[in-house]
Amino acid sequence: MAIKALLFDVDGVLLDSSATHRRIWDAWSDMRGLDRNLVWSLTHGRRPEDTVRDVAPDLDPTVERKVLNQLMAMEGDAFPAASGAVSLLGKLERHPWALVTSGSQAPVHRRFRLAALPLPSVQIYGENVTRSKPHPEGYLKAAELLLTDPNDCIVIEDAPTG
Repeated sequence: MAIKALLFDVDGVLLDSSATHRRIWDAWSDMRGLDRNLVWSLTHGRRPEDTVRDVAPDLDPTVERKVLNQLMAMEGDAFPAASGAVSLLGKLERHPWALVTSGSQAPVHRRFRLAALPLPSVQIYGENVTRSKPHPEGYLKAAELLLTDPNDCIVIEDAPTG
């Protein structure tokens, strides 16, 4: 197999976001009377709406996403680049690579700018797919946009559900 493109997840791979996300999900869990550890175990690599559906099926995922966004806004956008990310992405200038994340475009762009990380030409966000991770839709779209066979891509992902 010839590696022709790299497909990166964002949170936990290129951005060190775990501590911030844990605080947000813990606060939300407390607000809703849910078990923090159970909720946290179902967040990695997934859209918030999907986690809400699984842990609190009686709640409206759209409404809860707004609550989570408010908690995120209170945290700010202090998501540092993961160790080695700036150097690695700087070496990929002429090589095909893409972002594939369950996150949303605006916050990811802001965080990349603040962390001094470059953005690739191909970016797939949670709002660009109908089926979220662990379904491969996002990664398949990225490979297609890079004009690369998915079998020739390497995925860099930190979550088993990703």
